Amino acid sequence: MDSSAQHPASSSRHHRPYFTDLQISMLSEKQRGKISASQEDKMKQLACSFIEGMGEKIGFPRRTVGTAQNLYHRFHLFFPRKDFNYFDVGLSAIYVSSKMHDTLKKPRELLAASYSIRLPEAASRSTGEVDLDRMDPATVEQDRQRLLAVERLMLETVCFNFNSRMCFPYVIKLGKYFGASKETTKMAWRLAADSHRTLVPLQYPPHVIALGGLYLAGLLSSFDPNSTPPRVDLQNTSTVHPLVTQLGNSGDWETKLQAKSADLEEIAHAVIDLLIQFCQHPIPSTHTSPRTPSSPSQSQTPTSLPRAQSTTLPLPYKPDVLMHLKIALRARREDAQGGDEERRRKRQKTDKNSSSSNGTLMQEFAGRVLGKEDETVRFLFGPPRLGGDVASPQ
Repeated sequence: MDSSAQHPASSSRHHRPYFTDLQISMLSEKQRGKISASQEDKMKQLACSFIEGMGEKIGFPRRTVGTAQNLYHRFHLFFPRKDFNYFDVGLSAIYVSSKMHDTLKKPRELLAASYSIRLPEAASRSTGEVDLDRMDPATVEQDRQRLLAVERLMLETVCFNFNSRMCFPYVIKLGKYFGASKETTKMAWRLAADSHRTLVPLQYPPHVIALGGLYLAGLLSSFDPNSTPPRVDLQNTSTVHPLVTQLGNSGDWETKLQAKSADLEEIAHAVIDLLIQFCQHPIPSTHTSPRTPSSPSQSQTPTSLPRAQSTTLPLPYKPDVLMHLKIALRARREDAQGGDEERRRKRQKTDKNSSSSNGTLMQEFAGRVLGKEDETVRFLFGPPRLGGDVASPQ
């Protein structure tokens, strides 16, 4: 008898804590489909705002909210956006994150909180809460089953690895290490929190994100108040914040803290892009425009959107001022690296070295079908080159 008929096919999948720029670009493009990049960015921010609203409604700590946003971004590196409503994915991300950080809430509690955000007309006028007993039991049960189904897929994207480290403790410790003021450290903490609205946590470890938050806080504190409009002169040591001088240049701190100045700059660019987007298109409030004929059905789309618990800075800067900061950073980096040509060669070398890893990555998640398992999968907690502990076959 054919042995393949007796034993189902099996494979192994490795947990990948971080991804390269090229890997994220490849995976995002594949899952984006026909959705434009601007539409994708809008969906990301709507989902992150929904998660923020859930965190504020239930009272989750920042670590739970940040991890949930990171899980949402990771999920859509492997599953198409068109196949899932961002409410379902965001709710499942909150559920998984609450397990990771021991802030667990039952699915019914999460559904009740989500209904009060998505369907405010169903909430009590006195308490603002939704009584699930007064809602259609079939609808509630259907939503609960969908939450659990997406949760399973989300756990597969992290290979059932519940370890999660956050950048926030590092912001406090590194702020003290570099002698930053409380105001600067607070600003860095809020910028690090906002970084979870981007793909930065999928690319860099927590301590590097903390350093990036401190670096950007220094940059935003370096605007010359005497210039009109405000400008940052990175060559003027009398107006530049000390953190910019320390972290913006290579030194012994890179070896000691296992970070690179170039990585901090990339993080700064990502968060500045987010701030520019917020300036141009503010986060949706609880009052939105009327639904259009192209909007999804009411079972999936609320009549109002959550007002996120704002972690963004009350920046007085305009988009063109922040854009000037990006240009100044690029110009300084080009001078330090010998221009665009040298940087392009370095990036090509890095992409070439990671091409085999990219191929393995795409093969691991090729052919995933929702709700179907035709093989036994062994989920490994370590990256492919490191191996790692083996989780139970799923």
